[in-house]
Amino acid sequence: MYTFDSRIRYSETDSEGKLTMASLINYFQDSSTFHSEDLGLGIGYLNKRHLVWVLSSWQIVVNRYPRLCEHVTIGTQPYDMKGFLGYRNFAMMGEDGTYAAVANSIWSLLDTRTGKPSVISREMTIGYQLGEKLPMDYAPRKVAILQGGVEYAPVIVKKHHLDTNHHVNNQQFIDMAMDYLPEDFCIRQMRAEYKKQAYLDDVLRPYVAVGDNVVYVTLKDEAGASYVAVEFSGQESGL
Repeated sequence: MYTFDSRIRYSETDSEGKLTMASLINYFQDSSTFHSEDLGLGIGYLNKRHLVWVLSSWQIVVNRYPRLCEHVTIGTQPYDMKGFLGYRNFAMMGEDGTYAAVANSIWSLLDTRTGKPSVISREMTIGYQLGEKLPMDYAPRKVAILQGGVEYAPVIVKKHHLDTNHHVNNQQFIDMAMDYLPEDFCIRQMRAEYKKQAYLDDVLRPYVAVGDNVVYVTLKDEAGASYVAVEFSGQESGL
């Protein structure tokens, strides 16, 4: 597993001094970026070949949220590649080596010239040196949506939402969705299914449905097609 060490910063914490879900996602996203760049399979490599990795789904399970100034280790490991799909685990560990959070993700390799899937090369499969899957309760990729959701005011995509691929970053989608959680909602698991890329000035229409300790948020376009469907599972007490 590829790892790097860090320390929880003030800018990454909430009002209780704990790491936020948004910051946890950023750590995971950074770890996969560092990994790819260190292997020579990063952004430059992909750009030369007109390729891009697009996130298809997230499953993040939080055992606890590390606190301000805590030393942590962030790790990632690709464990499978099939056709145009890549499967990658993530983990954040405390100083004692136990998992604060673990995650599973599925990525699609696309040709930027056509927008269509591109078969993963043998060079990339060998370079990533696939490892074993992390032990966790793996959920389905698809996120079910409760019926009867409430529609909220639309969100306009701004420049700060975009990443180097010039579309809304996956973490930014989750950050938007988190705005519709109840004030005291503590996320224990987050699942997201990404269905469509969003670009500058696109209009996102949020639909929110609430169940028993679960909140579903779907961000749709003006025609009703989903950009992303997110499921937040929580608990009453903080982690």
